[in-house]
Amino acid sequence: MELSPLIVTLKTSAVATTITFFAGIFLAYVVSNLKRGKSLIDALIMLPMVLPPTVVGFFLLLLLGKRSAIGKFLLQFDINFVFTWKAAVIAAVVVSLPLMYRTTRGAFEQLDKNIIYAARTLGVSEWKIFWRILLPNARGGILAGLVLSFTRAMGEFGATIMFAGNVPGVTQTMSTAIYAAVQANDYDLAFKWAVVLSIFSLVFICAMNAVISNKASA
Repeated sequence: MELSPLIVTLKTSAVATTITFFAGIFLAYVVSNLKRGKSLIDALIMLPMVLPPTVVGFFLLLLLGKRSAIGKFLLQFDINFVFTWKAAVIAAVVVSLPLMYRTTRGAFEQLDKNIIYAARTLGVSEWKIFWRILLPNARGGILAGLVLSFTRAMGEFGATIMFAGNVPGVTQTMSTAIYAAVQANDYDLAFKWAVVLSIFSLVFICAMNAVISNKASA
């Protein structure tokens, strides 16, 4: 069994999750502190989670494809995203970001506001409040979001195959490899990849539960 889909999946998921981790925390912090427009911005960030993945992939094609204004501009610098590994990363980021954002924002908003008010009264800067109060107290939600976004990126199919294609060794992930195997009537190969993907997802979720349980009992 060719291992390139596993390697592409892990590499794509790792890079996408790194981007999602920082972007999700940033957006959660910004939105949780907004006074106006919070509902609209929240809906826009969460939209990829409720849209069919193929629709997300189609919108990415419209936004970054060679015929789009952005795509034409990037081509002047010999930059192309469509049907490349970078496209797989972008698709994974877009579909997994809502999970990181939502769980982190929920963790931020569950924190007792009196702690923050007290810190501000004592003259603690917003930067120190973020690093020394918000992040340590929200680590459970952040960890959950990190694992959920990683497993979501690892299992992404619809947006990936629309925007990045199914190029073996380049953009073919385990999910798209399963699809290709079924199309070729190779159900044994499809089953093997389905089992591998399920095992990886199960291991990461169990690890998340173990870490959260240990922190809760500490």
